[in-house]
Amino acid sequence: MAAPFERIRPRRHFWGDDPAEEDGYYAAQGIHATSSFYTSPRGITLFTRSWQPRSSATATSPLAVVCLIHGYGNDISWTFQSTPIFLAQHGYACFALDLPGHGRSEGLRAFVPDVDAVARDCLAYFRSVRRSPGLQGLPCFLFGESMGGALCLLIHLLEREEESQEQPAWDGAVLVAPMCKISDSMRPRWPIPEILTFVARFAPTLPIVPTADLVEKSVKVEEKRIVAASNPQRYGGRPRLGTVVELIRVTDHLNSRLSEVTIPFIVLHGSADVVTDPGVSQALYDTAGSKDKTIKIYDGMLHSMLFGETEENIAKVRNDILLWLNERSQRGGSCSRH
Repeated sequence: MAAPFERIRPRRHFWGDDPAEEDGYYAAQGIHATSSFYTSPRGITLFTRSWQPRSSATATSPLAVVCLIHGYGNDISWTFQSTPIFLAQHGYACFALDLPGHGRSEGLRAFVPDVDAVARDCLAYFRSVRRSPGLQGLPCFLFGESMGGALCLLIHLLEREEESQEQPAWDGAVLVAPMCKISDSMRPRWPIPEILTFVARFAPTLPIVPTADLVEKSVKVEEKRIVAASNPQRYGGRPRLGTVVELIRVTDHLNSRLSEVTIPFIVLHGSADVVTDPGVSQALYDTAGSKDKTIKIYDGMLHSMLFGETEENIAKVRNDILLWLNERSQRGGSCSRH
């Protein structure tokens, strides 16, 4: 296992100083990992990774497929991948992609002018994964952190509109501090949103929106802040006008449609999160039409619950996720339907 964070120094690669160490890093975790590129139907080249239990190369199948989506400004390699590594160690086949404009994927850094198009990119990739040999017929779950949680809900709503509800497309969703609404402490005050919307019509890519540092607001453990801030793939600049306007639009839209959510889900949020609003996660739980829904609010935890907290807190959140997945992976799978 990785060394304790107190002994980790910032490095060019979280798993080592040389990309050639990558295979050795994953082998040391007891899993099999791959990376590749996927071209979405609209022609965007996206970087993808998989993390699978080594037993998947034998006669033993994974327990289920988990399709993961990272948050704004992040990528799937450094801090984010600690979660799919953990899940792969416990029998899950995990797949994720760097969102357009993030990590190693194509696009202007952290420019997200059309979240609905990004949701369709993710859905196309995940459908290709679910058709892969050895994965068809397995239970399938969505997993999203922050903006990724919002994308999971958008994917669910999109598929509800496109497909028959007689056979649900997913067996469930894990929503970690989902961006169903931007926290009031992070949201620009009136009349700034109106001004931003007007200016964004003419200069949507300008990175000029003033906001608090997300690492400082999200990551509790100081040593982990150093690691997160050292990620060469992380976007550390100011948010772009078009991105902020689009995120405000999408989160307001999602907040108005929480009652339409019918997918089984577990939503997990820190009570001290000032990036996304735990109150909206409670509203999602209260108003969603899902028959199978669970909420976990963790006292005092910040936004980065699966990396930025103490190891004890991370273990608590991970174990709650694992227990929820294990219980639902024993039911019938949906991957064979798409």
